[in-house]
Amino acid sequence: MAKVIVIYDQPKDQDSFENYYREVHIPLVHKVPKLKGAEVHRVFQGLNTNDHLYLIAELHFNNPEELTQALASAEGQELQADVANLMPFLNKPPVIAIVD
Repeated sequence: MAKVIVIYDQPKDQDSFENYYREVHIPLVHKVPKLKGAEVHRVFQGLNTNDHLYLIAELHFNNPEELTQALASAEGQELQADVANLMPFLNKPPVIAIVD
């Protein structure tokens, strides 16, 4: 399995972030080919960090090759580009990790 993990800090405009994330960003996630599953976790406590962690999203793929193909697809490119549309609601860009 391979995953994309996206870690968001506390938004500066939480209501607008939540609305955009739910109404626009999540539907784009579900269009990504080869996606096997997706999870969103609300962070209620972060340890060993000064960051104010808010949300962690995981996108699941069968393997690194399918993940790479999915992100290179038109739908994957549209999803990645949409992160810029979240920035007005955030204090800093999300951390993105690609893991196996």
